[in-house]
Amino acid sequence: MAGSAASRLTRTTRSQRGTEELPWVRRVLIGIAVAFASLFLVLPLANVFLQAFSKGVAHYFGALADPDTQSAVLLTLTIALIAVPLNVFFGVVAAWLISKFDFTGKALLLTLIDLPFSVSPVVSGLIYIVLFGLQGYFGEWLLDHNLKIIFAIPGITLATMFVTFPFVARELIPIMQAQGSDQEEAALTLGASGWQTFFKVTLPSVKWGLIYGVILCNARAMGEFGAVSVVSGHITGQTDTLPLRVDKLYHEYNQAAAFSVASVLALLALVTLGIKTWLEHRQTADFARAQSDPSAE
Repeated sequence: MAGSAASRLTRTTRSQRGTEELPWVRRVLIGIAVAFASLFLVLPLANVFLQAFSKGVAHYFGALADPDTQSAVLLTLTIALIAVPLNVFFGVVAAWLISKFDFTGKALLLTLIDLPFSVSPVVSGLIYIVLFGLQGYFGEWLLDHNLKIIFAIPGITLATMFVTFPFVARELIPIMQAQGSDQEEAALTLGASGWQTFFKVTLPSVKWGLIYGVILCNARAMGEFGAVSVVSGHITGQTDTLPLRVDKLYHEYNQAAAFSVASVLALLALVTLGIKTWLEHRQTADFARAQSDPSAE
């Protein structure tokens, strides 16, 4: 038995050594990673702000105070305020159905959720043109009823919702599946209604995944270009979002103003990253606290 134990210990030690790299190898790998991140992430981001302030602080804030830019900011926020809550609702419902129930068409629903990941945003915008454009399937009916979807806020909202739909659902599905249904069944056994179980048991248990999904969905909604570009019509002061405004200023050879507006999107990205990092820290702390004191849950 002693020999067998010694043999297992030897194999374990060898296995551990097999996963350990030499110090110089670790340093080289870390150096490569830092160099890659600096070259392709940090330097381009820093260049955005350098170009934005290339003509001075006054020009920077003047570009942001431009009425057309202000209109783009307002439209971007409006689209996000509409698309994100709707996607949160649809994402939570879809994740709940897929993870908690077996039904005909479940695989199809999963495929549809992943569809925006595999379809080009430009193609998704063209889909709405085919459906709601003047020459589209519903174009004449919409014209007769004085309804405008394409080249207006409804079309931009629909295109944004399409490309951002998977984020909430895909964050929640694996979490709900991993947790199973034991907690919900216990709540129902104790007399809780279906709605009480959902709001007081299911949602609190997936709050971190839900928050991550909302953050990612909002970041993509504010930064979407391809699909929105197709359905917006690029009407200055009316249907230009922030990404479209940046593109228009750049092609008008107003690079300083373009980078000034782009810096707003960059700041939004940095804020999103900061919030995500803080939430991950909170999640780790909550998990460690729950592990050390199960009664604290």
